[in-house]
Amino acid sequence: MTTSLSFDSLPLCTPLLQAVARLGYTTPTPVQAEVIPNALQGLDLMVSSQTGSGKTAAYLLPALEGLLAEAQTMSAPQKVASPFVVVLCPTRELAQQVAADAIELIKGTRGVRIATIMGGMPYGKQIASLKGAALVVATPGRLLDLCQSRSIRLDQVRCLIVDEADRMLDLGFADDLQLIDERSAQRQQTLMFSATFAPRIMQLASGMMVDPVRIELATAHDRHDHIAQTLHWADSPDHKRRLLDHWLSDVTLDQAVVFASTQVESEAIADELRARGFQANALHGAMPQALRNRRLDSLRKGQIKILVATDVAARGIDVPTISHVINFGLPMKAEDYVHRIGRTGRAGRSGVAVTLAEHRERVKIRAIERYTNQPMTVGVVAGLEPQRSEQRSSRPSSDRRGPPGGRSGRPGGAGGARAGSGGGFNAGNGFSAGNGAGRPPRSAGAGRPAGAGGARPGNDGFTSGFNAGAGVARPSRSASTGRPNGPSGFGGDRPAGSGRPGGSGFGSDRPAGSGRPGGSGRPAGAARSAGAGAGFRSGARRDSGR
Repeated sequence: MTTSLSFDSLPLCTPLLQAVARLGYTTPTPVQAEVIPNALQGLDLMVSSQTGSGKTAAYLLPALEGLLAEAQTMSAPQKVASPFVVVLCPTRELAQQVAADAIELIKGTRGVRIATIMGGMPYGKQIASLKGAALVVATPGRLLDLCQSRSIRLDQVRCLIVDEADRMLDLGFADDLQLIDERSAQRQQTLMFSATFAPRIMQLASGMMVDPVRIELATAHDRHDHIAQTLHWADSPDHKRRLLDHWLSDVTLDQAVVFASTQVESEAIADELRARGFQANALHGAMPQALRNRRLDSLRKGQIKILVATDVAARGIDVPTISHVINFGLPMKAEDYVHRIGRTGRAGRSGVAVTLAEHRERVKIRAIERYTNQPMTVGVVAGLEPQRSEQRSSRPSSDRRGPPGGRSGRPGGAGGARAGSGGGFNAGNGFSAGNGAGRPPRSAGAGRPAGAGGARPGNDGFTSGFNAGAGVARPSRSASTGRPNGPSGFGGDRPAGSGRPGGSGFGSDRPAGSGRPGGSGRPAGAARSAGAGAGFRSGARRDSGR
């Protein structure tokens, strides 16, 4: 979206127009052209725009316009700070950046003081800076702390601005926002800026705003055409580090932000880069605020080229000379990817965003692509090509269960390993037809390996013993029995006809009418029937997959 408006055509006072011209801007960005006129009318606004689109000036200019117009009529500073405009930011870095932008815009003017309050800094110094402040930029936690200690009051607030509302909710500030909303309930205007209009943002807005005007200039699906995005697959952490060295040695690199997943990782990467001769510093939330400020200042002043940061810095760093963003560690949430790459290509400049991912991080990459609705272009560096494809090969179902018709680990044959032409568990198949692997082949009706030493020979009983032929480890047994050789029955000491009837049950050598009547219990041909190769079930197949 382009605009033909100029700042001169906007209803802004002369000092602000001069400040904008001094900063080198002549044409408002689309979000500025939409927001400034509506905000000057006093409307509640919900705004969604891309990172780096100039939204900070979009809400600061109308807020400062109102303050400068009333500067001459403002009452003397009160004992307790009572600002007219409050800007809420989710992170300290963003709060500092917004305050610095506001101070730049009112240079050369008088009557408007700006204060910044945030965690990690001494209370006394911040309380002193609040005296007479008309515009306060704050993080929610520290603002409520000072409210509870009666160092600041919010009952004079006319305009409440919530920047990065989605990030506020991510960081757990929902309850704090509600309390601030209640303390400034008399305000006349609320401006809310968010990356998306997700349901949770709409719910937050419904409780804080009155008939807001929605201005949606960007969504997560918008393409960052001015940022060249590239994905590199890495085989290992060492491979990823070599890719990082390649990109940091790019002759087109001016300054870069390298994003790490954890605080420990950011420190380790910064140490390694310094050891290899790079000018690098780490930045993360566990550092004292004074140290964080010094490291950001050294980046802004060009004293270092590389900042290794966690997502604490993803929203709030506005350094035009950042030419590259490198995602060494992937973000925990896909939406943070958009804010990371937004550190480059700001104010109409072009930028480069490089993502380094191992194959095991494929799921996170796909989540980012779904969120942005854009595939990531895969790049390859000569000499650093990945040795495996980023695509997981699909295996046919037969490969997961073993060879076709066989069980896993027992190749060959239909359904598995226990081959045989007799019975076993299935008539004529052992476990299944065909020669198996992993266990020695078995003969007809067998469940134990063939060999010398007396398997259970015969052609009846337990389907020719356990194995036709010689067995192992047990003494020779007679046909149809499970005990040492004998003329009949279970053992040789039992007379024929005792036990169970012939033709049914366990043995065919037992006459019908004794033990269990013929045809009762287990009918012939079903369950355990007589005859070679019958097994436990004649003609019944056991599931080859078990």
